[in-house]
Amino acid sequence: MAERKRGSWKVPFAGLAGFALGAATVLLVVWLYGREEQVPGAVAPPAPQPPSSSVQALPPGSRTPPPTTTPPVLPPPAISPPADLAQRDLLLPVQGIRREDLHDTFTEARGQGRVHEAIDIIAPRNTPVLAVEGGKIVKFFSSNLGGLTIYQFDPTETYCYYYAHLESYAPGLKEGALVARGQLIGYVGSSGNAGPNNPHLHFAIFRLTPEKHWWQGQAINPYPILSRAR
Repeated sequence: MAERKRGSWKVPFAGLAGFALGAATVLLVVWLYGREEQVPGAVAPPAPQPPSSSVQALPPGSRTPPPTTTPPVLPPPAISPPADLAQRDLLLPVQGIRREDLHDTFTEARGQGRVHEAIDIIAPRNTPVLAVEGGKIVKFFSSNLGGLTIYQFDPTETYCYYYAHLESYAPGLKEGALVARGQLIGYVGSSGNAGPNNPHLHFAIFRLTPEKHWWQGQAINPYPILSRAR
């Protein structure tokens, strides 16, 4: 058996050591790279976003943006106080009330998109309500809004006077009765939607249509007329 030369083992050992060192270096690099990829709290760069636009998309078929606010309630057209009505010297319909106590609430908004189309005359409960002029009591009516009400035609049946939120009717007064200017027809109250602690007379005037329906007509602002009354 041939004898191995002394020192011949050093050559393969050196090669093996170099291979092991290189492999260790590669493993170290891979391990460090993996550590960087898994750093706690690291945030990936944000994905590119499309450019923002200040113009908002409109619904199909729209020509203008949808409204952002509720449109105001606009009063229906009302006619100016007729000259003949202004010259009739109508009486203030609530006893003890002066012209200075009146407030123009004709165009004020009310619930459900309604406009007042009347004036409210504040007075204590059971204050007498008087006919503003002579005429005919055509209707007693009760509703959720107006409560106990009276519809009165003027002598020419051109206009209708409307008294609402009454506490009660005058004793003995009936539909069809003819009343005189200043006659007691009812009492101030808070029936209907007036509120239990808000007694007042809701008073309105409207011009009748040719059909003379007590519920139908064109509103007239009572304030300019009654503010000159006695």
